[in-house]
Amino acid sequence: MQQVESRVRASAARPADDWRRRYAWQLTITDALVLIWVVVGAQFAWLGLDRTAVGFSGSRDDIAISYTAVSIGIIVMWMCALHVYGSRGFRVAGAGTVEYKLVADATVRVFGVVAIVAFLVKLDLARGYVLISFPLGLAVLIASRWLWRQWLAVKRLDGQFTSTVLLVGTSSSSAVIARELARAPRAGYRVVGACVPIADEAETLSGTSVPIIGTLDSALETMTATGADTLVITGADELTPVRVRELSWGLEPGRQHLVVAPGLVDIGGPRIHTRPVSGLPLLHVETPRFEGSKLYMKRLLDIVVSFVLVVVLAPLFVILAIAIKTTSAGPVFYRQERIGRRGAPFSMLKFRSMQVDADDRLDALLAEQGSTGEPLFKVRNDPRVTRIGATLRRYSLDELPQLFNVLTGTMSLVGPRPQREGEVALYDSTAHRRLLVPPGMTGLWQVSGRSKLAWEDALRLDLYYVENWSLTNDLAILLQTVRVVVRPGDGEVQ
Repeated sequence: MQQVESRVRASAARPADDWRRRYAWQLTITDALVLIWVVVGAQFAWLGLDRTAVGFSGSRDDIAISYTAVSIGIIVMWMCALHVYGSRGFRVAGAGTVEYKLVADATVRVFGVVAIVAFLVKLDLARGYVLISFPLGLAVLIASRWLWRQWLAVKRLDGQFTSTVLLVGTSSSSAVIARELARAPRAGYRVVGACVPIADEAETLSGTSVPIIGTLDSALETMTATGADTLVITGADELTPVRVRELSWGLEPGRQHLVVAPGLVDIGGPRIHTRPVSGLPLLHVETPRFEGSKLYMKRLLDIVVSFVLVVVLAPLFVILAIAIKTTSAGPVFYRQERIGRRGAPFSMLKFRSMQVDADDRLDALLAEQGSTGEPLFKVRNDPRVTRIGATLRRYSLDELPQLFNVLTGTMSLVGPRPQREGEVALYDSTAHRRLLVPPGMTGLWQVSGRSKLAWEDALRLDLYYVENWSLTNDLAILLQTVRVVVRPGDGEVQ
């Protein structure tokens, strides 16, 4: 217990750091610089600095407004909208797509207001000036927020710019939340301790290094002792609604925060809605749907993008085919049966990156490495890979022919990776949910770790995608895939 007490004292000794306000001010300054550069730059490039816009055209009472005044008004309105929509709030900083969505929403609203005002007062604004300012402003704002996220991620990995969290609940529920928060350091929650219903003989939560440093009755005192600024309720029978309310009353307004973690994991934000009823915050979780208009839109995106890529990459296809044919014996393409949506088998196409007898040698290699017991057949340091095949796999070039699978509808651009029949035969009821959506060329676990991930982690990411998929998430994964391919790690082994 001495080690635990020393950790408490060390945590309490850290000075309170109001990083939230500092980070919001940094974003504010950057947003202002971006908007000044974009809006004034668009005005100067399109109109110069001395032009005026005429309102109430055709009347003897016409008014003339300097475009400089218009630019200043747009910048001020845009900055206010970014603030009102909460795009600089610490709750959306560092992870997820909510911050980008809020920036886009604020931008669209400002564009709409400017258009309405110009129409009502018949203000003759140059269309080029408007059509340059808003799309370019949105693009540069999102780019600057992305750069700030990279900076924030580095700081958070170093323990800075984080919310210090005290978990309150049972040992088991607190351990689950602690592990999930540890998986997402970019979210900025650093767990410093846990309070459980009764004194626990264990010094740390199971499977974590989080110390157990108090009971439910001492939660507020422990929060002060550790310097924690966020109290996370993980759940316990002893935590009645009245007791939770009393805990909230004991927090210092503005500096200490209360978070209630529901007994749900891997549920995305768009599926969650809150509805207060008689003071009771009901949490509505929508059941995931795997049909309807969203699937048609996903299919349309697949067709358009895959067709464009096939046309653009046609010369590369020819070059790779020649390289494969001239450096190793065997066909250019490799076909293998994989299991697709709802268990339907299909023939997946790849550039051949292995020797022609690769499939015949697979079982022996898996048995030799002891990898036959889990549904992710991976061969370490695979001796079957050809010299040119190693390069193809490093940059994922061997996957390009699957664009034809996407065109024919047996695969999608984004989805769980299709697996062999032998792998699917090892699925339990949970893993079978991977088959509810079309398999993809790339997916969430491919951009999160590629072949380095264990089966349990890959399955968790695939299930998160299945339960929460959307076109927005698909586009985000495609962008991350480009980054992973440009900066490759270990190649795929499937």
